[in-house]
Amino acid sequence: MSTSKGLRKLAGGSLAAAAASLAFVPVVSAAENYSDVEEGESHYEAIMALTEAGVVRGYEDNTFGQWQSITRQQVAAIFYNAFDMAEPSEDELAAILEKYDDVDADHYYAKQIAAVTEAGIFTGSDGSFNPGKNITREQVASVILLAQNLANYQVIDEETINLDNVAESHKKRVQILADLGVTNQTDDYRPAEDISRGAFATLFHKLSGIANELGENYELDLMHTSDTHAHVDNGAKRVTAVKNFREENPNALLLDSGDVFSGTLYFNEFSGQADLAMMNLMEYDAMTFGNHEFDLGGQDGSHEGLAEFIKAAEFPIVSSNVDVSADEHLSPLDVGGVTAEPEDGSIYDGIVKTVDGEQVGIFGLTTEETADISSPLDVTFEDYVDSAEKMVDEFEAQGIDKIVALTHIGYNDNPEINDINLAKAVDGIDVILGGHSHTELTTPDTITVDASGEEKAPTLINHTFQYSNFLGTMDVKFDENGRIIGHASELVDINEQEADPEAAEVLKPYKDKIDETMTRETGAEAMHPFPNPRVSDDSDVSVRNSETALGNLITDGMLEKAKEYNEDTVIALQNGGGIRTNIDEGPITYGEIMEVLPFGNTLATMEITGAELEQAFEHSVAQAPREFGGFLHVSGMNLEYDSSQPAGERVVSMKLEDGTEIEADTTYTVATNMFTATGGDGYDVFNKVYEDGRVQDLGLSDWENLKEHVVNMGEVDTQTEDRITDIQ
Repeated sequence: MSTSKGLRKLAGGSLAAAAASLAFVPVVSAAENYSDVEEGESHYEAIMALTEAGVVRGYEDNTFGQWQSITRQQVAAIFYNAFDMAEPSEDELAAILEKYDDVDADHYYAKQIAAVTEAGIFTGSDGSFNPGKNITREQVASVILLAQNLANYQVIDEETINLDNVAESHKKRVQILADLGVTNQTDDYRPAEDISRGAFATLFHKLSGIANELGENYELDLMHTSDTHAHVDNGAKRVTAVKNFREENPNALLLDSGDVFSGTLYFNEFSGQADLAMMNLMEYDAMTFGNHEFDLGGQDGSHEGLAEFIKAAEFPIVSSNVDVSADEHLSPLDVGGVTAEPEDGSIYDGIVKTVDGEQVGIFGLTTEETADISSPLDVTFEDYVDSAEKMVDEFEAQGIDKIVALTHIGYNDNPEINDINLAKAVDGIDVILGGHSHTELTTPDTITVDASGEEKAPTLINHTFQYSNFLGTMDVKFDENGRIIGHASELVDINEQEADPEAAEVLKPYKDKIDETMTRETGAEAMHPFPNPRVSDDSDVSVRNSETALGNLITDGMLEKAKEYNEDTVIALQNGGGIRTNIDEGPITYGEIMEVLPFGNTLATMEITGAELEQAFEHSVAQAPREFGGFLHVSGMNLEYDSSQPAGERVVSMKLEDGTEIEADTTYTVATNMFTATGGDGYDVFNKVYEDGRVQDLGLSDWENLKEHVVNMGEVDTQTEDRITDIQ
């Protein structure tokens, strides 16, 4: 069946293109065919245009019934007619309608209902389609925008509309109707009321015209990834997501914002080559350096591994603020400058891509923090704002007014270096595709004022979270002056995709090697079992309510590693819910380490006061002795609390391991994982610290830190030490 499922483009896709022409069908004298529709009435023009186009029709008595409520099946029929949907075969019809208990193949509107279901416009409710049920105004907002390919459209300046009485699932779509100017019911949209046949015709006709107008503007389609960190296992699914988007948007650019390196055994074994096999298969257009691309400098004492990655890349690297001239392996690959004819495996400040007849400038930026949190050796980093300004000036001097920045500077985690600052400081950047902070933006952030509060041309900022969980997609609309006027975006869930067979074959030799490595011994030996207890009939002790030897082992490793980067670090914290299984007595394998800490968290340090720490520990023990995933294991300190006291009044004492009392007004450097540092498990106090810019993500994988710690120990004999004591 060939009904279109391409509902992501703004306009000009198979559905919207068909509907757009409806706005220009002439009104004919056939008006007299409807005895209840008179020229000059509010819905006259729309009803006549849609009738002439064969999209709507009236009743046998020559009435249209413009004031009657329209039903779900009638809406399905209108969409079916408007978009010239293919008629399903008998087998397709039966398979699609199987989900509904009130529509079968003999239903009068069976093929229409099947078509709109297959296209993803209608989904039904509780196994029913309810074909004869009237459709409400808020439901119409959702289905009509889906049908017109405008369901994710966003304007730069939203209209004000009261959404208080609109169902949560329809709020976004009702907002879009207001933004597009097709409803003036902004004080009360009357969402639960039925919509009449005439009103529906007018709404559909207006949106068809808008879709046509949008189709005349330039649209740039983008796909982007960042912070994948060697999570290659779902690479074949990412290939599927890319292919699906390209099928609807054949000229879409595919870009990466860095940190392909480090995080799983795939990197340990293959130094980025497994990732690169997938990236080359997907035909990336460009990537920029993340800080972790320089990790091998610390492991191998050179960037030869990074150079081999770049040389094998079938795409260029863009990097405008990274100076590799002093590095013997990278400098031969550095072409520099801006080119419209980039060569694969080379480094440029920026490149120019011609997309649908328009030139698009692309440049890269990497956080200056790399010097402190990775191992760049002789590689240096220039000011990101200065570098961006130079790039924008260079592109604009060439007449290029569509500029994309691939950044690895973080969304807002560092108050001095981040994408928001960049967007406000540098005019002329249209889209920032960012990374580094592992931020999930379901909707792009739109910056329309500069650092001084003055209005500026819009800049869109988008991030795709981490670990190849999502493929970010964007459709960006520009006016004739190169100014963004609207956009649509989606985070495509990679794990919901089917694996691409070709990609799975490419990945197989790498995966087979990793499967072998999981059973490989690290070289460390557990001198006793390290259980990971949960409350049971036999014991009240749990990793989520009590100190454990495994929790101590993990936090000791965190503290040891954090001190390498900041010698002032005195405490480490690990949430009990993040410790997932035990380590058996005997040789410790890579697989055991990764199963203990499977979430791929990274190590961070916080600058936090003693008073804030006390707040955090009150939260940690508030539910004790009941289990709580946020229960904090510690290294470098001792905590006493009294679970018989009310929650919020349980902490008795907090001391550093040398016996020094933790003072309320003293600031301490504390290590933890980024999940906890950003407020996971309800730690509002940590979230505030993060929002204040007092957290630094060191970007070091938790399982790798633990592996390194146990290898350094050799014989692992960590015990419980009364670090956490309930004195009740």
